[in-house]
Amino acid sequence: MKSSSQLFTGKSEIYSCNRPNYPKAIINEIMKGTPMKQDSVIADIGSGTGILTQQLLSYHVNVYAVEPNQEMRSIAEKELSDHVNFTSVNGTAENTNLDKGSIDLITVAQAFHWFNRGAFRKECERILKSNGKVVIIYNHRIMEKINEEIHSVYKKYCPDFRGFSNGLADTKEIYSEFFLNEDYITLKMEHPIIYDRDGFIGRHLSASYVPKAGDTYYSLVVKELNGIFDRYEKGGKITVPNETVCRWGYVK
Repeated sequence: MKSSSQLFTGKSEIYSCNRPNYPKAIINEIMKGTPMKQDSVIADIGSGTGILTQQLLSYHVNVYAVEPNQEMRSIAEKELSDHVNFTSVNGTAENTNLDKGSIDLITVAQAFHWFNRGAFRKECERILKSNGKVVIIYNHRIMEKINEEIHSVYKKYCPDFRGFSNGLADTKEIYSEFFLNEDYITLKMEHPIIYDRDGFIGRHLSASYVPKAGDTYYSLVVKELNGIFDRYEKGGKITVPNETVCRWGYVK
């Protein structure tokens, strides 16, 4: 079995091109609620191809993008290396390779479900400054008919599918256990994602559990996804119901 850090090898390009970003209004609230200054230091953990990293860089803060998968990390480096406030780091959530007490804010976008949460919390405690916070952000599918059909395709043809976000139950208990004194802020915002056909297919092939080209069931997954697009598209576009959910608080 592959380690979680290698699950997206061979999918980094399709991931980078088709995964959605996060609402600017949410990022603004993070910056106000933490709060950040231009010399602040953010560690974006499990940063992947740099989708959230790129958004954070626009606020002129210093961002360490920590990612264990070399293929994903290389794409972020190619896209973001012109930013003087960007630093790429080969590290994991549990061993970031960052200095003790060096970080003002930790962000985690679409990756918390891959982490050993206990070990990650200890690492957060180690690298954060005394008043530092952790932000966990997700694009969550709203379970309306389109997403129910996508779920059925994954369940039928993807043996490694455990549910969206690797089956992470989006429950109060998980976050209460992670954040200090069970105290954290939750912010939710509707963020429907609009795709053309290629974007819709690409986004849903980018999941770690979906077969790659040449694998068993790959062509059947593509056929089913095209069928979903055909049923729901309007003017060559499809809107997938989604909300962005952000939680932040202290861990020490």
